[in-house]
Amino acid sequence: MRASVIQIAVDEGESVESRRRRAAAMVREQAGSDLVVLPELWTTGAFAYDAFATEAEPLEGPTHEAMAKAASDAGVWLHAGSIPERDPEGPLYNTSLVFSPSGELAAAYRKIHRFGFDKGEAVLMGAGSELVTVRLPVTTLGLSTCYDLRFPELFRGLVDAGAETLVVAAGWPERRRSHWTLLAQARAVENQAFVVACATAGTHAGVPQAGHSIVVDPWGEVLAEAGAGEEVLTVEFDPGKVAATREQFPALKDRLLGLEPPRRRP
Repeated sequence: MRASVIQIAVDEGESVESRRRRAAAMVREQAGSDLVVLPELWTTGAFAYDAFATEAEPLEGPTHEAMAKAASDAGVWLHAGSIPERDPEGPLYNTSLVFSPSGELAAAYRKIHRFGFDKGEAVLMGAGSELVTVRLPVTTLGLSTCYDLRFPELFRGLVDAGAETLVVAAGWPERRRSHWTLLAQARAVENQAFVVACATAGTHAGVPQAGHSIVVDPWGEVLAEAGAGEEVLTVEFDPGKVAATREQFPALKDRLLGLEPPRRRP
């Protein structure tokens, strides 16, 4: 499997439409990859809170249209990162979109864990409630977004739903970059799964971004890692390594908690 992670830079001064055109062109350049991934809220910036309401769009809005065509043109599975979604009957959501090589919307995931500690995203957007997986020909993706990475129970749920490759779209701040790489490796090791984690570069509303998108194998080995600036990280890996790892070192079979109610002593 060949995956391309597009660590696009989101900087102040560039219009949303310009970012869409640039991202679409970068996706088209990845023809030949099986999976292409964009980061979180790359149309606005994950910390550009003032832009969420003004730049929010319906699920099938202009970003959907541009990314569907880019996926079709390149013939790739495209995790198009996330957008500020405006639900006509509810709040805004931080919503990820996944397109098939034919340009069809294969899945949408509304971010469950909102960042901000009672401000920012945590109060401006609603929380999703459903775990989402997407079956590709050679692997099953489990979808997550940025702050979700800090909550291992979400990833356990994705693995229970069949996920073998955990995709993380993020706008992670540079000041906590060490957590980014540590948690990506931890989620890979504890779930015996590949982690494909795509972050933004640049600066969002004065907040420098971590970059350093990363791909990790089921043993926690870093297969590839980007630098701090805008770049495309491309890596090839064997999805069959997930089943082989789980058979060779069957730790998931020894799980006791979270599978059934604890037994009470008489």
